[in-house]
Amino acid sequence: MTMPNVISASFLLPKRPVRALVAATLALLSAALGSQAQEAPKLKIGIVTFLSGGAAGPFGIPARNAAELMVEAINNGTVPAPYNSKGIAGALIQTVVIDEAGGTTKQVTEYRNLVQRENVDLVIGYISSGDCLAVAPVTEELKKLTIFFDCGTPRIFEDASYTYLFRTGPHGTMDNVAAARYLAETAPQAKSIAGLNQNYAWGQDSWADFRLSMQALKPGISIVTEQFPKLGAGQYGAEISALLVGKPDILHTSFWGADLEGFVLQARARGVFDARKVLLSAGEPAIFRLGAQIPDGTIIGARGTHGLFAKPSALNDWFRKAYYDRFATPPIYASYKMAIAFLGVKAAYEKAAAGTGKVPTQEAVIKAFEFLEFETPSGKIRMALGKGHQAIGDNAIGTYKFDKAAGQPTFVDVKYYAAECVNPPEGVKSEAWIKSGFKGAKCN
Repeated sequence: MTMPNVISASFLLPKRPVRALVAATLALLSAALGSQAQEAPKLKIGIVTFLSGGAAGPFGIPARNAAELMVEAINNGTVPAPYNSKGIAGALIQTVVIDEAGGTTKQVTEYRNLVQRENVDLVIGYISSGDCLAVAPVTEELKKLTIFFDCGTPRIFEDASYTYLFRTGPHGTMDNVAAARYLAETAPQAKSIAGLNQNYAWGQDSWADFRLSMQALKPGISIVTEQFPKLGAGQYGAEISALLVGKPDILHTSFWGADLEGFVLQARARGVFDARKVLLSAGEPAIFRLGAQIPDGTIIGARGTHGLFAKPSALNDWFRKAYYDRFATPPIYASYKMAIAFLGVKAAYEKAAAGTGKVPTQEAVIKAFEFLEFETPSGKIRMALGKGHQAIGDNAIGTYKFDKAAGQPTFVDVKYYAAECVNPPEGVKSEAWIKSGFKGAKCN
């Protein structure tokens, strides 16, 4: 009922006392309609992922797609239990989406804009480890709740302590420890390794963790060559030549995005995959894009139990179907990790809001987020490291096999590793833990 209708109706009111009764009834009706018209509170979230450049198609866009799906599902209350209430602590999500392309200086500026101009309530973002290292200290300066959903360098919480920053995905150490355990078991005859990794935090940390892990598991193994091309190089002729001359038994690469796809195509053409085990520690996002162009027998990780490695569950079954129905392609690990970030935020907000009936303060959410455990399509995530700000989860590694009859990628000889087997204990740096021989690791 609009205000003009209410006003015009007053001219038709009968004499007292009936007029008084009708007036009271109209007043109550107007108040009820006004109450219904009140909008639900809003939670404004900044989303940062690659929308352009070589990392967009293979990685950033699938993450953006998952954010779009999760926002709609959370607002509508269609996520399976325990996330089936509408909104986040009763607030409906609004988003501001930012392109991560452009380098660290641009990303720091964009982060400041999200906080100071867009007035977001929190930020979920960042794929590049370089961007994460640049943005991390700014989260403390601006005192804004921020969730890193992907970037893998362990340095974030091993070299510093943060109040406002969380990472809902495990760091990269577990990827490389799991890969080393897998190869030590499945390729016991290997005597030499080589590395081809991008020359920035992610590539350097990944190779260091894998090299140290292999040396701990197979003392005496030799290192043939260590190659560090720049991020986004695109052409790897010289590096491939060095690998072919060195003839390592195992090749490790943590390439991702367009670099990964370019390397696979170039290396296959020159026979790199023919005489050795090739490990793509973050290779899962390429399997649906490259298909049969990835040689059978390649060892591939998904930075956790994501994608084809995710075990059946109500949450995983829902997420895979909802994503495929919407985007006509299966979700990759970037999609899973974005979904995990949203579910972590929802779990923390609603834990903080329990019994209050209102959207909690940022301080209450931070307290609730610390050491939080929550279910996801990829299994249980625990905020167990970094004083409760860094997640751990299980990991999986498998051997690639393209099913030509079905036209689908598959994995065989898959092995799962418990979080406590492939992550360092709280308060212990990854490098020191690996050098100790994985002291305290709990493996099945």
